[in-house]
Amino acid sequence: MIWGTQKTTTIQPLTTKLQQQKIAEFLQQLNHMILDKSKQTQLALTCLLAGGHVLFEDLPGLGKTTLASSLAHLTGLDFQRIQFTNDMLASDVIGINMFNQKTQQFEFKQGPIFSQILLADEINRCSPKTQSALLEAMEEGYVSVDGVRYALPQPFWVVATQNPLFQSGTYALPESQLDRFLMRLSLGYPSRQAEGLLLQQSTRQVLLSQLQAVFSPEEILALKTQVDEVHLSQAMIEYLLDLAAVTRKNRQGLSTRGILALKKAAQAYALICQRDFVSADDVQAVFSAVVAHRLNLSEAQAEALLQQVKVS
Repeated sequence: MIWGTQKTTTIQPLTTKLQQQKIAEFLQQLNHMILDKSKQTQLALTCLLAGGHVLFEDLPGLGKTTLASSLAHLTGLDFQRIQFTNDMLASDVIGINMFNQKTQQFEFKQGPIFSQILLADEINRCSPKTQSALLEAMEEGYVSVDGVRYALPQPFWVVATQNPLFQSGTYALPESQLDRFLMRLSLGYPSRQAEGLLLQQSTRQVLLSQLQAVFSPEEILALKTQVDEVHLSQAMIEYLLDLAAVTRKNRQGLSTRGILALKKAAQAYALICQRDFVSADDVQAVFSAVVAHRLNLSEAQAEALLQQVKVS
């Protein structure tokens, strides 16, 4: 923790004991699937409860898709997976109006985006036009086809994976779409001990098939509502504004949408930690994951910015 954090003597959790137990069980099962990555799994749950979308960026084969699939199984939400390719069209994601010979009318055939959790696998392998088809859905929870708007199921959560841009056949996500992701996370290589356990255990496909939902959709929606009730003091508001100001020195800084995203992520993180108020620790825990991709920074560079701001 950065020095100067205000001390608070009372802790009054918003969550019930049952909710706390379920959060702990959720993280325990997720950490059983993705070994030695407790920070990333906690941030992934934070992203879900904050109502944001998450982007996993890493080399192939390091567990991005396994983590995304595990999140879908444990949340108990409807789940669809799209394997993006360079010939995929926007209609393959959203859906298309088709002419019904019997009724002599056009009918809208929903695409896989009409689910509560959409796993967008290797999203940067499709063309920018297809990538942009997700923008309205990620921001507003609607899609538009031929001038008609269709509401998506709620909660709606995009869990996307992308490969590094130096790999062939990848397209950089536009800044406008990167900004729609609340967090960007990276798993990295597992430790030697974790990799040894992976060699001894059953395959991840077998373990995935054994996962049982921890939450119901109603419980997820209830926790999302409680996130908004987590208190943000004036001191924490000033801290967020100071962080935004330091990103705006001699560079394209954090947008207002980015500040709001940082606030919401800190509230969700505090809720997971069983607090009804946001502390500087919560802001610092989510800062790099929320800010780095918006400013085209590495995690280390984002952490260096964080160190420049003291907590009053």
